[in-house]
Amino acid sequence: MKKLQKILLISLVTLSALSWIISTNQPDMMNIMITYNPVLIGVFSASWTAGMAAMMFPAIVPMVLLYSKLLTNEQSVSSVEALESKFSRLKVILFVGMYLVVWALTGVGLLLAWSVPMNSVVMSSTANNIGMIFGSILIISGIYQFTPLKNKCIGYCESPLSFFMRRWSNGILGSLKMGTFHGLYCLGCCWPYFLIMVALGWMNITWMALFAAIIFGEKMWSRGVWVARVVGIGLIAVGILSSLELIVIYDDMT
Repeated sequence: MKKLQKILLISLVTLSALSWIISTNQPDMMNIMITYNPVLIGVFSASWTAGMAAMMFPAIVPMVLLYSKLLTNEQSVSSVEALESKFSRLKVILFVGMYLVVWALTGVGLLLAWSVPMNSVVMSSTANNIGMIFGSILIISGIYQFTPLKNKCIGYCESPLSFFMRRWSNGILGSLKMGTFHGLYCLGCCWPYFLIMVALGWMNITWMALFAAIIFGEKMWSRGVWVARVVGIGLIAVGILSSLELIVIYDDMT
C-alpha cells in the first residue's frame, strides 16, 4: 500500500470514529423533526451527515482506495496526468465529498418530504392505524431487498472495479461525477434502512450500529445480496407482526 493509500485509509477510519463520537452526543432528532424550522433543519442536516459518515465510511474504504490506486496508475502512463499528480488528493476528497453531498441531500429530503408529514399522520392516527402504517413501511422495505434495482446497486457497491469500469471519468469534473454516481448507487442499496430509522424514530446509536453492520456486510462480502435478502425477510416478518398488532414498534412516535 503506497503512502497516499495509507493516508486515505487512516483519514477515513479517523473521520468515521469522530463521526461515531458526534453521533453518540447528538440530540434526539425525533423530538425536533416536527416543524419546518430552518434552524432545526440545519441541526438535523449536520447530525445526519455526521451519522452517514460514521455508518458509510467503513464500507466505502475499498472504493476510495481503488480510486486512489487507479489515479496513481493513470499518472504513471500518462505524461499529461503526471503533470496533475498534485491534484490526486483533491480528486479523492471531491469524490468522497460528493458522496456525502448525496447523503446530506437525502437526509434533508427525508426530513421535509417524509418525516414531518409522517409525524402529522401519526399524531392524528389511532394506535391500530399506526401499526398498519409502520408495518406497511417495513414490508415495502423488505420487498425492495429482492428487487432487480437493489441487486444492480449492490453489485456496483460490492465490486469497486466494476463501478469504475462503467463510470470512469477523468479530471476534477470526473471526480465529482463519479462521487455522485457512487452516492446514488449506495442510496439505491440502502435507502430502506434510513427510511425506517427516520420513520420509526430509530435514529439512535444502537440502531445506527446495527444498520451500519448490515450495510458493511452487504458491501464487503462477495455474496452481500444474501445479507440483503435475509434482512428483507426479517423486515417483512416484523412488518406483518406489527400490522397484526402482535408487536409494538412505535412507542417513541406516539
